[in-house]
This record gives sequence, C-alpha cells and structure tokens, in this order.
Amino acid sequence: MKFYKAFQNILPLLAVAALLTSSCKQKQEYKTIDGFTQGTTYHIVYQQPGGDTLNALVDSLLLSIDNSLSVYNDSSLISRINRNERVLPDTLFINVFNRSREIWDLSSGSFDISAAPFFEVWGFGAGQKRDVTQKMVDSIRQFVGMDKISLEEGKVVKSDPRVSLNVNAIAQGYTADVIAYAFDRMGIRNYLVEVGGEIFCKGVNAKGREWSVGLDKPVEGNMIQGGELQEVIYLSGKGLATSGNYRKFIEENGQKYSHTIDPRTGFPVKQSLLSATVVAADAMTADAFATWFMVVGLEKAKEILANTPSVDAYLVYDNEGKFEVYYTKGINIKN
Repeated sequence: MKFYKAFQNILPLLAVAALLTSSCKQKQEYKTIDGFTQGTTYHIVYQQPGGDTLNALVDSLLLSIDNSLSVYNDSSLISRINRNERVLPDTLFINVFNRSREIWDLSSGSFDISAAPFFEVWGFGAGQKRDVTQKMVDSIRQFVGMDKISLEEGKVVKSDPRVSLNVNAIAQGYTADVIAYAFDRMGIRNYLVEVGGEIFCKGVNAKGREWSVGLDKPVEGNMIQGGELQEVIYLSGKGLATSGNYRKFIEENGQKYSHTIDPRTGFPVKQSLLSATVVAADAMTADAFATWFMVVGLEKAKEILANTPSVDAYLVYDNEGKFEVYYTKGINIKN
C-alpha cells in the first residue's frame, strides 16, 4: 500500500529479527483477537511466528486511532479540531485528511468528510433529527466542502470556524490498514483484519487457501453480520469495504430516510443501489469508494469502475423489486 511509508512515525520500532529467530522452530498456529472499537466490532485472525499474542499491540493502535479520529471521543484530536482548538494534527489524522481530500477532488464532492453538519441535522450524528428544510440545508452548505479546510505548515486552517469533520466513512478501513501495516513490519505473512466489516487481508487462512469473505444480503432485518449472505468472495493482499442503506435509516411519518447523504445536495440519496462492496489496494480507499458509489448510484458507479482499473466492486441493486447484481472481473467468486 503506497501510503504505508507515512505510518512509520506512529509505530514503535519492533524487534523483528529477534522475534523471527526465536520462533522459527515453533509451530505457527493461527490466533484470533476480537473486541469493540469505534462503535462497532473488530475481528482479527493471524498466523504469528511465536507464542506471544498481539493483543497489546492491537489495543494500543486502536486507542491511538480513537484518540485521533473518533468524533464520539470529546477529547480526540478531530473533536478538538471541530471545536477550533489550537492543536497539531498527528500522522493518523494527516493520512486520513489527505486521502479524503484526494477522493473529494476525484469524486467532484460526492465523498466529503466535511459534510458532518448534514449528518447532524438529519439525525445520523450525535444530534437529534430536526424537520429539515431546503432553507436549513442551504444555510449549512456555505460551510461544507473540503475547499474550506486545509493543512498548512502542519496546522489545520479553516475558512469558516463552523467547518467540522466526520471521518466515519473512511476511518474503519484506515484502521484495518494501520493494523495490517504493523503486522507486515513484524513479518506476519498470513492475516485478516476486519473492523466494522472493512477488511484488509494477506496470505492464506488456516486451510492454506485465500481468505473467504461473506457479503451480507442487503435486506431489512439482516442486522447481524453473516446472518444472511448474498455472496462469498475470495481475497488476499487487498482491502475490502461495504456500504449500504438497508441497516441504517430513520423513519418519520412513514417516510424512510437513507443514512447516505449526498454532500452536494445535503439530502439523503434515493438510489436503486442497495449495497456496494469495493476491493482496492488498501481498505481506506475501498471504504471511501463504497460510500462514493452509494451517493452517486449504480450507473455512475459503473462508469467510475470502467475508468478505474485498480478498483473492483460487487454492486447489489433493486430492479423493480428484484435483487440484481453487477460486479467487475476482478471480483473473485468461486462457485
């Protein structure tokens, strides 16, 4: 992953040589780590050359990310930036901000981490949903957009103090990448890191095969990951992320509002696309592209995929009440 070099400042030096030497004669069993982070769950499987677990390392990385990027942590770096406190962004924040800005440019504003005020007013953030009007949306739009916030000489600069950020659409994928990079530096060759459904994996599973990833069927009531599967795809050496509207929505006066907000309009999207699973070189990119696709819909997503050979996708959409599927040739499905 091309952005891994930037992670070097956030990880301690690891005694890789000593670890590998002391464990080369030991049986390399697969271990698992499970827990909760960022309001969701994580699941990690890895084959370590040695008997020690990596729980402490994973806990430390997750804590660092929470303290940097979680808007639900009042003392986090991003929360303090949103409050206009004078703080210096860390490497974690800088990596996510810069990649988000790149995809904002690429998507012509369809992916926008500065659209946090729209999520708040629609009730998908920390606030309560209000009766949203066009006038209200217009008043917010004037301080939404990545062109209104920048990093200059290591500092966050806003053109309007009301600009605020929410990186939930990219942070879980990035978290999987950060942990994966730490594993790479330790010489771990076979692993799967999943955070909130966003994945990076490498090598093979305990059976010596590519990792199998189940894609949830995008139907209402399918609230448990793995409860009802749409498809199983096979993956190694790449990141995967899924975005969909079937689990997160609000209902008011019989009207359902999607949790996917179009940053360009300030209103929830109405698309036939039910879920977008994206495979890319890293999970952070896959995470952002999945959200981008849910904003622009099926036909535009197909167009983007045709022009972006480094990205693959599995798209489930509604065709007059029936589930239909579109996927690119890079999606590995074994019948």
